[in-house]
Amino acid sequence: MTQEFDLAAFLPDGVRGRSGAWDFIRGFARHWVSPLESAHGWSEVDLAAAEERLGVRLPTALREAYLLFGRRRDLTSNYDVLLGPAELYVDEAGEALVFRHENQGAASWGVLLDSLEDDDPAVFYRTDLADKSAERWEGWLERLSLCFVEIVLSESLHADEELCDFLDAPDVESLDENFVRLPLPVYPVGDEENGSRWFLGQDALLRDDAGTALFARGRTPEDLDRTRDLIPGDWLNDYR
Repeated sequence: MTQEFDLAAFLPDGVRGRSGAWDFIRGFARHWVSPLESAHGWSEVDLAAAEERLGVRLPTALREAYLLFGRRRDLTSNYDVLLGPAELYVDEAGEALVFRHENQGAASWGVLLDSLEDDDPAVFYRTDLADKSAERWEGWLERLSLCFVEIVLSESLHADEELCDFLDAPDVESLDENFVRLPLPVYPVGDEENGSRWFLGQDALLRDDAGTALFARGRTPEDLDRTRDLIPGDWLNDYR
């Protein structure tokens, strides 16, 4: 970890509420990717046009995220896709405002319409099923600002291959022994057994998806190599 930005120290405030979430994302972008600039957000005009088209008021947390870093695709859309203001839509059933898609269209994330007046509403997800009648919006994370923290962290795991790697069926015991569990709640909400957990090492960030897959990101290639050495297995991008 760096002296300028201690990820583990900043994250608890990022988990607790909106202002902490945006401060965390600013710090993470500055020290793990590249600093945020004013041009990296959408404008009030863009958001107002989306609201007029949709006939709804966007939640405060969604507006703040879009204004701060909505155009930074390297923070939001390396794998899954954050929709721009002009792409936001209400699902066919009229239940949710959709703001994010899984990269192959297999799932969507949204905010239920009856919670749009909340400043920082819960986020739900829906999988794309062959039987459309079986599709349901299910809980993902309890606050939209927390979801954006998760988005930025998850998308960082899909940057350049020299910084990111993937391990199938990891040795969870090695993970628990060598890395610090981060205070992000397990998600999807209420699925402790099958949810995702986050860990931090020496300038290395990891997400464990219920012991079935492990994604890792180092601040440098050397940080990633150190992580690979601590967790045995056939890492996808390890060409050493």
